[in-house]
Amino acid sequence: QVQLVESGGGLVQDGGSLRLSCAASGRTFSSYAMGWFRQAPGKEREFVATIMSSVRITDYADSVKGRFTISRDNTKNTVYLQMNSLKPEDTAVYYCAAGSIVTMRKGRADYWGQGTQVTVSS
Repeated sequence: QVQLVESGGGLVQDGGSLRLSCAASGRTFSSYAMGWFRQAPGKEREFVATIMSSVRITDYADSVKGRFTISRDNTKNTVYLQMNSLKPEDTAVYYCAAGSIVTMRKGRADYWGQGTQVTVSS
Protein backbone atom coordinates (compact mmCIF):
# COMPACT_ATOMS: atom_id res chain seq x y z
CA GLN A 1 0.00 0.00 0.00
CA VAL A 2 1.28 3.46 -0.93
CA GLN A 3 -0.23 6.74 0.26
CA LEU A 4 0.55 9.90 -1.67
CA VAL A 5 0.25 13.51 -0.49
CA GLU A 6 0.83 16.40 -2.89
CA SER A 7 1.85 19.93 -1.99
CA GLY A 8 3.14 23.07 -3.67
CA GLY A 9 0.17 24.12 -5.71
CA GLY A 10 -1.06 27.71 -5.84
CA LEU A 11 -1.71 30.78 -7.93
CA VAL A 12 0.98 32.01 -10.32
CA GLN A 13 1.08 34.47 -13.20
CA ASP A 14 1.52 33.54 -16.84
CA GLY A 15 5.19 32.68 -17.39
CA GLY A 16 5.83 31.88 -13.75
CA SER A 17 7.09 28.74 -12.04
CA LEU A 18 5.91 26.31 -9.40
CA ARG A 19 7.36 23.18 -7.88
CA LEU A 20 5.02 20.41 -6.82
CA SER A 21 6.05 17.76 -4.33
CA CYS A 22 4.52 14.38 -3.60
CA ALA A 23 5.44 12.60 -0.39
CA ALA A 24 4.86 8.85 -0.39
CA SER A 25 4.46 6.51 2.53
CA GLY A 26 5.45 2.87 2.45
CA ARG A 27 8.70 1.01 2.13
CA THR A 28 8.14 0.10 -1.52
CA PHE A 29 8.28 3.63 -2.95
CA SER A 30 11.48 2.95 -4.87
CA SER A 31 9.93 -0.01 -6.67
CA TYR A 32 7.21 2.08 -8.34
CA ALA A 33 7.31 4.35 -11.31
CA MET A 34 5.89 7.73 -10.28
CA GLY A 35 3.89 10.14 -12.31
CA TRP A 36 1.91 13.34 -12.46
CA PHE A 37 -1.50 13.81 -14.04
CA ARG A 38 -3.81 16.80 -14.22
CA GLN A 39 -7.49 17.50 -14.68
CA ALA A 40 -8.87 20.84 -15.78
CA PRO A 41 -12.51 21.82 -15.18
CA GLY A 42 -14.79 20.06 -17.63
CA LYS A 43 -11.99 17.95 -19.05
CA GLU A 44 -10.76 14.41 -18.57
CA ARG A 45 -7.71 13.67 -16.48
CA GLU A 46 -4.57 13.64 -18.63
CA PHE A 47 -1.05 12.31 -18.32
CA VAL A 48 1.66 14.90 -17.62
CA ALA A 49 4.92 13.12 -16.78
CA THR A 50 6.36 9.92 -15.38
CA ILE A 51 9.72 8.67 -14.10
CA MET A 52 10.92 5.11 -13.71
CA SER A 53 11.68 3.61 -10.33
CA SER A 54 15.44 3.16 -10.39
CA VAL A 55 16.71 4.20 -13.79
CA ARG A 56 15.90 7.88 -14.21
CA ILE A 57 14.09 7.46 -17.50
CA THR A 58 11.35 10.04 -17.93
CA ASP A 59 8.45 10.63 -20.28
CA TYR A 60 6.37 13.76 -20.82
CA ALA A 61 3.20 14.82 -22.52
CA ASP A 62 3.94 16.90 -25.60
CA SER A 63 2.11 19.86 -24.07
CA VAL A 64 4.63 20.17 -21.23
CA LYS A 65 7.82 18.90 -22.84
CA GLY A 66 10.65 21.40 -22.38
CA ARG A 67 8.79 23.30 -19.63
CA PHE A 68 8.19 20.68 -16.92
CA THR A 69 10.73 18.41 -15.24
CA ILE A 70 9.91 15.37 -13.14
CA SER A 71 12.42 14.05 -10.61
CA ARG A 72 12.47 11.81 -7.58
CA ASP A 73 14.46 11.32 -4.40
CA ASN A 74 14.11 7.73 -3.24
CA THR A 75 15.87 8.53 0.06
CA LYS A 76 13.03 10.94 0.87
CA ASN A 77 10.21 8.96 -0.76
CA THR A 78 9.37 12.08 -2.73
CA VAL A 79 8.68 12.91 -6.36
CA TYR A 80 8.76 16.45 -7.74
CA LEU A 81 7.37 18.32 -10.70
CA GLN A 82 9.19 21.52 -11.57
CA MET A 83 6.92 23.62 -13.78
CA ASN A 84 8.41 26.56 -15.66
CA SER A 85 6.97 28.94 -18.26
CA LEU A 86 3.50 28.23 -16.98
CA LYS A 87 0.53 29.08 -19.17
CA PRO A 88 -3.15 29.64 -18.32
CA GLU A 89 -3.94 26.34 -20.04
CA ASP A 90 -1.83 24.57 -17.39
CA THR A 91 -4.51 25.45 -14.83
CA ALA A 92 -5.77 22.20 -13.33
CA VAL A 93 -5.78 19.95 -10.30
CA TYR A 94 -2.50 18.05 -10.37
CA TYR A 95 -2.40 14.48 -9.09
CA CYS A 96 0.56 12.36 -8.07
CA ALA A 97 0.41 8.68 -8.95
CA ALA A 98 2.37 5.47 -8.44
CA GLY A 99 2.37 2.45 -10.70
CA SER A 100 3.88 1.19 -13.95
CA ILE A 101 5.47 3.58 -16.43
CA VAL A 102 3.67 1.78 -19.26
CA THR A 103 0.18 1.93 -17.77
CA MET A 104 0.60 5.50 -16.58
CA ARG A 105 1.17 6.59 -20.17
CA LYS A 106 -2.25 5.08 -20.82
CA GLY A 107 -3.82 7.01 -17.93
CA ARG A 108 -3.84 4.32 -15.27
CA ALA A 109 -2.05 4.00 -11.94
CA ASP A 110 -2.14 1.81 -8.86
CA TYR A 111 -2.25 4.65 -6.34
CA TRP A 112 -3.37 8.28 -6.46
CA GLY A 113 -2.94 11.35 -4.32
CA GLN A 114 -5.74 13.73 -3.43
CA GLY A 115 -4.58 16.46 -5.81
CA THR A 116 -3.30 20.02 -5.54
CA GLN A 117 -4.71 23.02 -7.40
CA VAL A 118 -2.52 24.97 -9.81
CA THR A 119 -3.96 28.19 -11.22
CA VAL A 120 -2.14 30.27 -13.81
CA SER A 121 -3.52 33.76 -14.33
CA SER A 122 -3.18 35.61 -17.62
